[in-house]
Amino acid sequence: MKSFSGKIAVITGGGTGMGRELALALSGEACHVAICDISEENMQETLSLCKAGADSDVRISTHICDVSREDQVLAFRDEVLIAHETDHVNLLFNNAGIAGGGSFIVDKREDWERTFDICWFGVYFCSRAFVPLLVESDAGYLINTSSINGFWAAIGPGVAHTSYCAAKFAVKGFTEALITDLGVNAPHVKVAVVMPGHIGTSIVINSTKARGRNSAMDMTPEEVAVSRSIMEKRGLPIGNLSDDHIREAMQQRALDFRDKAPTTAKQAANIILDGVRAEKWRILIGDDADILDQRVRATPEDAYTEAFFTALTRDGIFTAINGEEAEQES
Repeated sequence: MKSFSGKIAVITGGGTGMGRELALALSGEACHVAICDISEENMQETLSLCKAGADSDVRISTHICDVSREDQVLAFRDEVLIAHETDHVNLLFNNAGIAGGGSFIVDKREDWERTFDICWFGVYFCSRAFVPLLVESDAGYLINTSSINGFWAAIGPGVAHTSYCAAKFAVKGFTEALITDLGVNAPHVKVAVVMPGHIGTSIVINSTKARGRNSAMDMTPEEVAVSRSIMEKRGLPIGNLSDDHIREAMQQRALDFRDKAPTTAKQAANIILDGVRAEKWRILIGDDADILDQRVRATPEDAYTEAFFTALTRDGIFTAINGEEAEQES
């Protein structure tokens, strides 16, 4: 798929971040685009930006959908078929995701499962719904977003991160298994797993909203206590900060995660699309992802030791990837 012109792309989580940038890039290349998100406001902003940069005959549709709900995913699929007057799609970007519910032991089960349901079952339900439409095309591509946490189940010493990591490992394994499955049963459909490092997206802010809070400033006293404990474990100088100061610190970290990342969402989208053009099945994004991948492969038995974390910090790698701590603490 060297050209996206005239193709039809479906993008989950298209309201912000990489999803928005994928929609902008694809519509700018005359690709018809259908995006879903749980935020109508964010999607309308994406729609306006796409229309400003695309030809008038490019079809761009928006759809409210919680990808963790199969009934909503199926409704989304049906809406896409009607909006684009089609019986197929060419590209499916399973991009939607949130974080949180890090501990299997002490966190609330509903928080753990909310993250897992969106990050894994969102990919599964959307694949069930849309892969048959990729098969109906003359050329299709399924692109699933995993993470560096799909090959390294940690964000630092002393900080649990099980739900997000488990989901991202599942996405990676599912995608790799589909290489053979599609090769045998639908060889005109390709598949790729995307594994970003720290990308400048609103995942921390969006994760907060997905749990019914407008911002970190709305954290309950119990949630503040968890964040305070994690910050203390990380050796941060919080002293006797009040709960409101902790909330302010968490809100600032969410903004910094988006605004001070080593790789922008636009750069990430371009890397993904270049990978599709090159028919790659494995797309790492960011120097931090490349280096961490190499180190985990070189010494897998050491990947969760204090010495491994220390070496990452010493070599300036962990400073790039540890922004994901903010995801857990939100």
